[in-house]
Amino acid sequence: MDPNRSFGEMPLPLFAPAADDVAVAPPATAGKAAPSYLADHRARLRDRFLQGGPEAMPDYELLELVLFRAIPRQDVKPLARRLIEIFGDFNRVVTAPPARLQAVDGVGKAVITELKIVEAAARRLARARIMHRPVLSSWQSLLDYCHTEMAHREIEQFRVLYLDRKNVLIADEELGRGTVDHVPVYPREIIRRALEVNASALILVHNHPSGDPTPSDSDISMTARIAQAADSMGITIHDHLIIGKSRELSFRAEGLL
Repeated sequence: MDPNRSFGEMPLPLFAPAADDVAVAPPATAGKAAPSYLADHRARLRDRFLQGGPEAMPDYELLELVLFRAIPRQDVKPLARRLIEIFGDFNRVVTAPPARLQAVDGVGKAVITELKIVEAAARRLARARIMHRPVLSSWQSLLDYCHTEMAHREIEQFRVLYLDRKNVLIADEELGRGTVDHVPVYPREIIRRALEVNASALILVHNHPSGDPTPSDSDISMTARIAQAADSMGITIHDHLIIGKSRELSFRAEGLL
């Protein structure tokens, strides 16, 4: 496809608008093009995005670009602003649970689908930068991936990154999911899985939905139990990362491991 046409005005979205999306649009004749002022506005936003990139746009305008395909013949600026106001920023909008998104007036299946495509693409790109690569020499890419995957979740999740003898990431698995402030973790299951994939080292990762990555007493004691179990099998624990909203905490850097 000609790259210059990738953002060209299209008569229909990639996914046909769901009934609840169309219901909020002003009455229009089926197949009728968007009003000229909407087409002009969309063209200006697309041009600004192509020329200046996402840094040249506030969050609500970047969100408008995503919503264009879901709602092709309606002004989506009010919806974009409403979503930013409710969830806080672009990242939190695209990672919000579908049930919470659907509770917002004007959001239906087509909008949720577009947002989840963006989320899936971001996760896949971040994951591709670390899988089957030495992660200790690309630590920032690992942190970026962890933030993309976990920073905006509303419940705690516990992941284990399994590394081979050359510290190449061979598996990334979620081994626990809990509540807003607790996730059950079983050291025996972590070590059993490490032996199955022939891992020589581990990196433990979990998130704090509160946004504050400060470890709790249970975080510290749980990490000690896992480290003890791993040591007995000759497996190294490189680090335990706690992912907050905007920063992370490293047990290794804090002298906790």
